Amino acid sequence: MSMDATTTSTASGTPMPTEWRDFFTLTKPRVMTLVIFTAICGVLAAPGSIHPVLGFTAILAISMGAGGSAVLNMWWEADIDAGMKRTMNRPLPGGRMRREDARDFGIFLSAVSVALMGVAIGWLAAALLALAIVYYAVIYTMWLKPRTPQNIVIGGGAGAFPPMIGWIAVTGEVTAMPILLFAIIFFWTPPHFWALALFVQSDYAKVGIPMLPVVAGEKPTRRQIWWYTLGLTPIAIAPWAIGGTSWIYGMTAVTLSALFMWLAWPVGQRMRAEVDTMLPEKKLFKFSIYYLFALFAALVLDRVAAYQGWIA
Repeated sequence: MSMDATTTSTASGTPMPTEWRDFFTLTKPRVMTLVIFTAICGVLAAPGSIHPVLGFTAILAISMGAGGSAVLNMWWEADIDAGMKRTMNRPLPGGRMRREDARDFGIFLSAVSVALMGVAIGWLAAALLALAIVYYAVIYTMWLKPRTPQNIVIGGGAGAFPPMIGWIAVTGEVTAMPILLFAIIFFWTPPHFWALALFVQSDYAKVGIPMLPVVAGEKPTRRQIWWYTLGLTPIAIAPWAIGGTSWIYGMTAVTLSALFMWLAWPVGQRMRAEVDTMLPEKKLFKFSIYYLFALFAALVLDRVAAYQGWIA
């Protein structure tokens, strides 16, 4: 199809031909990277062992569940995405796919992921995966996000499930460690996301999404970023404090959390800044991603070191 034909079809309201890339895009692959990584870390860091095939199956199920909930998120928010600069070219607002197809794809991925987890791994892990999907696709996307500026605080639980599910897939039980892994991501989400929201708040305001910077203003948002960062620190260190890890993870958590606070402090102290001068906010957002990757990588390294007998 020529460029002119594509443009004409879009303008007339007829969806353009859908490619496999569009279905893949609906699963939010960039976000999925972090989800899959933390899930893998949960599997690898858990005590005990799991057959490699079953371990792979658990990660596959978590990935499919996360992808399915992301697809349902995009299906529900297609009209909102069309009004935001950073999301207007996604498959649905871009006219490359029917909304019904996206909805059915999301339901299919979600259902298969839970069934696969239940049959191959266990129904406790499957129940938690189902809860994570509903949490993101329904509780956060359909209920919290359009109604309250605390949407990302409560809704942050959706992204906190993967390492917990990965851990429980190996151990088959809920203990303090997987709960702490959940809590780390839960408390990490607000400062991570609000740092982004500060420099894209005009997009949210335009489509009527009550993100904290839009509803309460920059000053309260900045203060909340600082306080959540401060609260995250002892939680990140807690796995070491309760004896669940060695000094390898502990020192990594202390160092990374100190850097997180160092970067969050100037963001919290600024009263207001123009979008094009928000370098501290952008630095904090970028570092927050590295923070979570490094923290969970340290968790796995700690487990490997203990298994190899490198540490007592």
